[in-house]
Amino acid sequence: MPGLMGDSGPVSHQEFARALAALGGFEPAPAIAVGVSGGGDSVALALLLRHWVAEHGGSLLALTVDHGLRPDSAAEASAVGRTMARLDVPHHVLRWEGEKPSTGLQAAARAARHRLLATACAEAGILHLALAHHRDDQAETVLLRLARGSGVDGLAGMAPVRADGPVRIIRPLLGFPHDRLLATCRAEGVGWIEDPSNANPRFARARLRAASDLLGGEGLDADRLSEVARRAGRARAALEQATAALLADAATIHAEGWITLARGPLSAAPAEIALRALGRTLAVVGGAAAHPVRDEALERLLGTLAAGRGGTLGGCVVRHRRGAIMIAREPAAVTERLTVPPGGRVLWDGRFDLWLSPRWNRPVTVAALGAAGWREWVARPAAGRPPDLPVPVRESLPSLWSGTELLDLPMVGGGHGFDADGRHPIDRARFSPPSSLGRPAFTVVSDRDGII
Repeated sequence: MPGLMGDSGPVSHQEFARALAALGGFEPAPAIAVGVSGGGDSVALALLLRHWVAEHGGSLLALTVDHGLRPDSAAEASAVGRTMARLDVPHHVLRWEGEKPSTGLQAAARAARHRLLATACAEAGILHLALAHHRDDQAETVLLRLARGSGVDGLAGMAPVRADGPVRIIRPLLGFPHDRLLATCRAEGVGWIEDPSNANPRFARARLRAASDLLGGEGLDADRLSEVARRAGRARAALEQATAALLADAATIHAEGWITLARGPLSAAPAEIALRALGRTLAVVGGAAAHPVRDEALERLLGTLAAGRGGTLGGCVVRHRRGAIMIAREPAAVTERLTVPPGGRVLWDGRFDLWLSPRWNRPVTVAALGAAGWREWVARPAAGRPPDLPVPVRESLPSLWSGTELLDLPMVGGGHGFDADGRHPIDRARFSPPSSLGRPAFTVVSDRDGII
C-alpha cells in the first residue's frame, strides 16, 4: 500500500479505511469481532476498528483468549478487559480449558485460539473476525516456511481474507509494520502488554526475531519477504482456481459421504492440478482424521492410480470403481462412538451432522455400521432394496445402537426412526465435512498500486 514502507508514524484512519475497503465484503452496519491479546498490535487494531465501525454504524466485540499457559495470563486478560472498557468496547474472555500438550504447544495453542474465537463469533452472530497479523508477522511466516521446505502454498504466507466455517477471518494490517502499530497506540495514549514468549528462544519465531538484523543484512528483511508472499500468493491463487475448475468438471459428491472423480479429466490435468484435486477430496472425505498429506504421499498415490491400482491415504480408501476414482472413508479408521440423548444433535466422525429423534426413550450410541451391521440391516423386511454403495462407504455409515441392538441407519432410512403416530421426526444425518470441496481459492487482495 502507498506510503507504508519506511514510515514509522501511526496508522491514519484513512489508511486503515483503505485497507479494509480492499478486503471488501462488509454489510451495512457491519458487526466485527477483534482478537485482542493485549499486545500492541492487537490493541492498535482494536483502536482502528473502533473508529471505523463508529463511522459505518456498526459494532465491535473484543475477544481475548486466556490460554492458561502462564501464571499471569488470567490477570492479563482482565487487564485487556479494563482497557477495552475505557474504550467503551464490549469484551469477552475465552479460556482454553483442559490439559495442554507437552510438545507442539504453540501449534496447539494457535488451533485452540482459532477454535474459541470462531465459536464465540458464531454464537454472537458475527461474520467478521479481525486478527492483528502485520507485515513483520507475514515476513516471519514466509521465513519459517522457507526453512521447512514449503512450496508455493506455504510461501504465500497468511491470506488477507479467509473463510473459516461460518466466520470470515480478515487481516487488515498485513501491509503495516509492527512499529507503526505501536506508534498508533502511543498516539491514542493507550498502553499494551509485552508477551514474554515473544523473546523465548524455545520458540522458532523468537529465534528468528533475534536474528533479524543478520538476516536483513543478507537481504531477507520484511520488505523482501513480504514480496515473496505476494508473488507466491498470486501463483497459489491461480493454482487453486485451476484445481476448482478441475473438481467442478470431474468430481461427484455423494450424500453418503464419498466422492468419485472422473478418470478422463483427472488424467488430462497437469500433475500439480491433479495432485491438488486429489488432496482436496481426501480432506473432504477424511473428516476428523484429515490432516494435510505430504506431497510425496500424494504423488505415490496418483502414480498408483495411473497404474490401475488403489491405496489408502488420509483416512480414506482410494480405488478404481466403474470407470471412476472412488474416494471413501476407510472403515478401520472410523472408531468414534458417541452417546447421544433423545432429540440430541452431534457431529460424528467430523463428517456427519446427526439429529436424533426424540422418540427414543434412552440414550443412543452413534457408531460405524460395519460389515455385520450392514448384513443385519439389509436382512430386515422393512429395509427394502439396499442401495448400491461401495463396501467402504456402507461400513462407515453412521448408525444408531442400543448395546448390540441396531436401531436405525439414518443415511439409508427404512422407517425405524418414525414415531407410530407421526408426532416425532425421524433420525437424520447429513454429510457435513469440515473442509469444502469447493472452498474459495487463496485470496489475493489488490489496490491501485498492485497486490498487497
